[in-house]
Amino acid sequence: MIRLMVADDHRIMREGLKQLFALVKDFCVVAEAENGAQVLDLLRHTEIDILLLDMTMPGSSGEDLIGRIHAHYPKLPILILSMHNEAHIAQRALRAGASGYMTKDHDPETLLAAIRKVGGGGRYLDPELAEQIALQSSGLSPESPSQALSAREFQILRMLAQGLSVNQIAEQLVISNKTVSTHKTRLMEKMCFTTSTDLVRYALSQGLV
Repeated sequence: MIRLMVADDHRIMREGLKQLFALVKDFCVVAEAENGAQVLDLLRHTEIDILLLDMTMPGSSGEDLIGRIHAHYPKLPILILSMHNEAHIAQRALRAGASGYMTKDHDPETLLAAIRKVGGGGRYLDPELAEQIALQSSGLSPESPSQALSAREFQILRMLAQGLSVNQIAEQLVISNKTVSTHKTRLMEKMCFTTSTDLVRYALSQGLV
C-alpha cells in the first residue's frame, strides 16, 4: 500500500485527487494539507510513503518548503504537482530536494505512473520541461532572466508579487526586515526592475503568482 499526503491549497484539487486515488487499490491518502505549516505539522506524526506537493501555497511553499522537508526527511519522495510549466521553476524544485516534477495538465494515468516511479526510488520530470531544459543547456532556447536570482531572492520575488509587504515576508520566513529589504534590492537590480509594478507584471507574465 502506498500512503500519500496530498498538499494543495485548492480544496477542489484535493478532493479530485482523493477520488482518483480511491479507485487505485494500492493507493491510500492518509493526510491532506492546504498550506506549508500543515504539511510540516502532519509529517511529525503521520507515516507516509510519498508527498504530493503543490509548488505554490499560502505561507511557506516552493523551494523553501521543499528544502525544509528534505532536510528533516531526506528519504521521503516528494512529487511536485504544479500549474507552473517553466523549466527554471522545475529545476529549482529538484535542486531543493524534490524527487519529481509534473504539471497539472497531464492525464491521471501519467500522474499515477509518476507517483509509482518516485515511490520506487526513481525520479520523474515532465517530458516537456525536460525538453526545455535540454534546449537551454544546448543554447538553443533562451534562459529565463529570473535564473540569475538566488533561491531566496526568487522566493521573495514571488511573495512580493503576491502582494505581501516586507514586514509580512520577514514574519513568514522568520528573518529580519533588513534582510528582506536587502534581497528585494538585489533582485530588483538583477532583474532591472525600477518599480514594484515591473516586478508584479513580470511575475504575472511568467505565471509565478
